[in-house]
Amino acid sequence: MRRGWVLLPLPLLLLAGCFTDMYDQPKYEAYEKSAFLPDGTEAQPLPDGAVDRSALFRDGAASIPPPVNTALLDRGRERFNAFCVPCHGAVGDGDGIVVQRGFPPPPSYHTLRLLRAPAGHYFDVITDGYGVMYSYADRVPPRDRWAIIAYIRALQLARMDPAERQAALQPADTGR
Repeated sequence: MRRGWVLLPLPLLLLAGCFTDMYDQPKYEAYEKSAFLPDGTEAQPLPDGAVDRSALFRDGAASIPPPVNTALLDRGRERFNAFCVPCHGAVGDGDGIVVQRGFPPPPSYHTLRLLRAPAGHYFDVITDGYGVMYSYADRVPPRDRWAIIAYIRALQLARMDPAERQAALQPADTGR
């Protein structure tokens, strides 16, 4: 009998999780009007001094911030070999050892879409992942991401003849 009393709270706790009180609580939805906030909308501007997390992608992430030099390319090659080669392959064709073991191949860096993609696209993909590629934000610091991007650009340019290079590097809106 004593054991029954000890186990009684367990079903009660499980039953408590079946109610929708947390879901039905009063809250503002995105862009909803607000009678409480001074400007009448729930979407408030950032306070002075706050760091806007999306500013990097709005304000010039389409170009490589550090100057491209031999040291940056060497660092990019080293980081590319460590993090990218297993899936993308040594020259970026998407034929790395992981693909040879049966995983889906990533796109080749030498497709027209990726040749025309801005550097910010690569930075975003390395940071947030894309498709089956997971985020490398906690593994690759931003400076190394830019080094990898510079090395990817070098791989792309090395494969083209001069006339092809000029046509392929015309910027295009790639979306994602």
